[in-house]
Amino acid sequence: MADIFEHVDPIAASVFETYERRSESEKQRNYLGASVIGRPCSRALWYAFRWADKERFDGRTLRLFQTGHMAESRFTADLRAIGMKVHDMDPASGNQFGFDSLGGHMKGHMDGAATNVPGGGQRWHVLEYKTHSGKSFAELRKHGVKKAKPEHYAQIIWYMGKSGMDRALYCAVNKDNDDLHFERIEFDPTEFARIETKAEGIIFGQTPPPRISDDPKYYLCNWCPFNAACHQGKGFKKSCRSCVHSTPEREGNARWSCAFYKEPEIPLEVQRVGCQAHLPLPFLVTYAEAIDSGDQWILFKRKDNGDEFVVAAEDVMPPADLLVTTPIYRSREIAAAADHRAICNKEVESFRAKFGATVTG
Repeated sequence: MADIFEHVDPIAASVFETYERRSESEKQRNYLGASVIGRPCSRALWYAFRWADKERFDGRTLRLFQTGHMAESRFTADLRAIGMKVHDMDPASGNQFGFDSLGGHMKGHMDGAATNVPGGGQRWHVLEYKTHSGKSFAELRKHGVKKAKPEHYAQIIWYMGKSGMDRALYCAVNKDNDDLHFERIEFDPTEFARIETKAEGIIFGQTPPPRISDDPKYYLCNWCPFNAACHQGKGFKKSCRSCVHSTPEREGNARWSCAFYKEPEIPLEVQRVGCQAHLPLPFLVTYAEAIDSGDQWILFKRKDNGDEFVVAAEDVMPPADLLVTTPIYRSREIAAAADHRAICNKEVESFRAKFGATVTG
């Protein structure tokens, strides 16, 4: 008889796979989150905001995120138990405290607000709850939030700036042994202004910010979900946000407009898939540079060998002189290319010409 313990790992694998399937079905945020604005690479945030690819996590990590969310109610109960007045929901709306900025393109939801904080008197404090590994917790206790967790610090400062509170209480738990760390933080208006400026550049920039490093093996790049798109020329996700015709607008609630169809607002569900007129933002085609353009087409030149190719909207034919010598691709093909070397590849081109094939991966 098989040892029953052999069945433990398959069960764990099934649980993690369930988390992954659930995550795949979830739609990407339509805004830049306060929880990520403190990340060091603005280029990665630009890719995320433009939906260049979807950030993916394994099932174990996704379950770990859920563990962090589950800690929130426990923190709230603990703080109330020691006499603090805690609001985990906005009394005015009955919903989680939420704020937005820059035309609704940046948003965030804080964990709560509290007064009667020990050492804080009657001042209202932003509450932020975080879980840590043992190593991360030790760094936090040694150096404090600002130095040890700059991403968390930026999030808290933004919440203070938007809420009008000038104090925050950072609440951390060591997941290894349930040790606790609490830290009061004072509002820094200069830091808040810097965060807003950073977010503005990411949201309204038509070109990606500089890479944090040109080395794809640099530690921050090595684990980045956009490494392949940024450093290796992998295709991007086709959507309105990767199209030259769309623009994030400063007025409205996370409004995007379309210059081609003259639409003042693109519905969110349309944004997610794009349309037949889609043309890629040239800077998403990292292995080539745009050298010419016309009515619904862009001429690119590869950086490695100088080969030229055209990306044209569906059912659009570029000028006759380009058709003779230049391969013509649609946005969906450039977006689908897992390996950019397929673009202008002679063997691939022979299949496309002979069988009417398209690049699909």
